[in-house]
Amino acid sequence: MVEAQSWTTRRGSNPRLDPPSSSSAAADQSIDIPVTPTAELRQHPQTSSGATTAAIIAAWYLSNIGVLLLNKYLLSFYGFRYPIFLTMLHMLSCAAYSLAAIKFLEIVPFQKIHSRRQFLKIAALSAVFSFSVVCGNTSLRYLPVSFNQAIGATTPFFTAIFAFIITCKKESAEVYAALVPVVFGIVVASNSEPLFHLFGFFMCAGSTAGRALKSVVQGVLLSSDAEKLHSMNLLLYMAPIAAVILLPFTLYIEGNVAAVAAEKAAGDGFMVVLLAANATVAYLVNLTNFLVTKHTSALTLQVLGNAKAAVAAVVSVLIFRNPVTVMGMMGFAITVMGVVLYSEARKRAKGGGH
Repeated sequence: MVEAQSWTTRRGSNPRLDPPSSSSAAADQSIDIPVTPTAELRQHPQTSSGATTAAIIAAWYLSNIGVLLLNKYLLSFYGFRYPIFLTMLHMLSCAAYSLAAIKFLEIVPFQKIHSRRQFLKIAALSAVFSFSVVCGNTSLRYLPVSFNQAIGATTPFFTAIFAFIITCKKESAEVYAALVPVVFGIVVASNSEPLFHLFGFFMCAGSTAGRALKSVVQGVLLSSDAEKLHSMNLLLYMAPIAAVILLPFTLYIEGNVAAVAAEKAAGDGFMVVLLAANATVAYLVNLTNFLVTKHTSALTLQVLGNAKAAVAAVVSVLIFRNPVTVMGMMGFAITVMGVVLYSEARKRAKGGGH
């Protein structure tokens, strides 16, 4: 596709990040935008009506897929070439909305940080969180969302590696065997991806590894009952710290991006709408993650997550028309199948007392 605009800064169009051809790029979020922090006090799921649960799940799907598509459109097609600045906006948005949700709407009880030690642990998590989200947003400029989702599905592989390295936790042979199709599927998909970009691949893999590392480190750092935080409280503290961490990087790598963005916004109201919508949906990803877990279970969220990757890939192909191959689809399917097998193997291992 042809980019709607061509952006420049006083130092050039972000020379440290520009690919040879940004229109031959794309990818997730997952942002996998920002991923929801999961450390929280265990609560019993509250009983809710089927209609309420269905609406929450629908909102979860819309927000997760929506932030992927908005990020992709902004970074690859609209010409907004500032993934670090965009991530910082996400963090500022999450901080503001979290404060409103907890302090004024009282969605969850407010929890205070009890010690300097706990604050430093949260700051360490924020650094890993920032790295993961920046990598995810940067990869959106280089890879198709469909391929990005396939790479993102390999999170269990990285989680198992980091769990072994950091905590020396060993899984059963069945669990490790289930990781083979997870990796094999990505090899197949990568080998047949028409828009494969090596830098984008490394950025997406870095984002996936960062999410896995954060989940493992979070379990280690906030393991005591006194330090555990609800996911929404943890986001309230992590988001502003992450924004502060990202500020010097966006100034050094992306130049005077705030002034440039303000200047462009003055003559392009649609950009303001896009950025505001993008930042809002980024927070809704975290909020709906929490609500789905509250009204269903963590296992349901995991199952929905596996299905979300496939849905996001299909929707992105329909919207952005990026080419796909049969082998690429087969590779994605193999990876998703491996993730399902991994989840089932871990469930059986826990049930068997391993």
